[in-house]
Amino acid sequence: MKKSINFVFLILFSFTVFAQEKTLDYYINEGLQNSPVFKDYNNQKLSNLIDSMRILAGYKPQVSGQSTNSFSPSYNGWGYDYAITNGVNFAQQIVATQKLVSKENLANQHEAIRLLNESITITGKITEQDLKKSITAQYISAFGSGQQYQFNKEMLDVLQKEELILKKMAESGIYRQTDYLSFLVTVQQQQLLISQYQIQFENEVAALNYLCGLKDTSAVLLKKPELQIAALPEAESSVFYQQFVIDSLKLKNSAAQIEFNYKPKVNLYADGGYLSSFAEQPYKNFGVSAGVTISVPIYDGKQKKMQVDKLAISEQTRQGYRDFFKKQYEQNIAKLFQQLHSTQKIIDDANNQIRYTEILIEANRKLLESGDVRMPDYILAIGNHLMAKNIVTQNNINQLQIINEINYWNRK
Repeated sequence: MKKSINFVFLILFSFTVFAQEKTLDYYINEGLQNSPVFKDYNNQKLSNLIDSMRILAGYKPQVSGQSTNSFSPSYNGWGYDYAITNGVNFAQQIVATQKLVSKENLANQHEAIRLLNESITITGKITEQDLKKSITAQYISAFGSGQQYQFNKEMLDVLQKEELILKKMAESGIYRQTDYLSFLVTVQQQQLLISQYQIQFENEVAALNYLCGLKDTSAVLLKKPELQIAALPEAESSVFYQQFVIDSLKLKNSAAQIEFNYKPKVNLYADGGYLSSFAEQPYKNFGVSAGVTISVPIYDGKQKKMQVDKLAISEQTRQGYRDFFKKQYEQNIAKLFQQLHSTQKIIDDANNQIRYTEILIEANRKLLESGDVRMPDYILAIGNHLMAKNIVTQNNINQLQIINEINYWNRK
């Protein structure tokens, strides 16, 4: 068993030697670059600009060719009324129409497109924050596994040296064979623990690569993330609040468009071509015509009021979500800073315990060389030291995760 474990650690040593060191910034940049969602948002905005141009095009003269041809036979008074059908109608015309729209109406429609693009921009910023937060959290988790592995590996190196000393002393009869075997079990447990952390580290890095869209299975070392608490804006200044502002403007824009839709509509038209019933001198039936159509809404079953009422309900919903966000924002920030304070207290307490365990281990190590230490006491001191160090490492990682959570809210 010991030979197998040593072989495993030979592989792990080779892994460490050839590993490349990578940083948090590297993974964030790769993740943002590889994510298709940002390209999607950009394409949506380009598509909306095309819609804006289509609005303009729709109010330019519209020209079409029309061909209308009909034959309505009648015999002995049977058939369509000749006064209506003229028997034969043959029309080949070029028709041009022109909608007349106010500048305010046109500007309001363009404003709707602009607000839609602004909403996509804000969504893109929030999505970027979400992705950065996820990548950072995964990076911290992977870095933590690497730290656990590194610390326990250093501890193993010390235990292995002491195991050689204890083995010689057991062979000399200074210690019992059972004492040596108890210590050897502790060393082997430490070796298995390191193997577990190594596998966990590799899995965490693989998950990090997957999240960033990286096809990379090479060995890596992760540099400690230098995270500092960023200055947080007021809730009303954050990018998360801006979406509520844009939603309010979109509702006002929709209300204005309802008003424009119920204003009188004027269309100009003109046509030219050939229109004939062949009843008399068909060769003279080339001509032109022009006119204007006016549409004035009078009654539509109160549909306008219904549309306005729907917008009022949407505004109430928007205000409810906005107010809830402001409360949630403040409560969440306060909770995170409280967690940060509690985590720091645990780290301080554990560091105090580590100082005592180090003193105890050093004292037992000196007694070990003279054969005066009880092996269960020595193993217990080592276990307490490992536990305290693991607590510090884990809470350092928790502290980084909390800072990551806090910094998530700093985007304006």
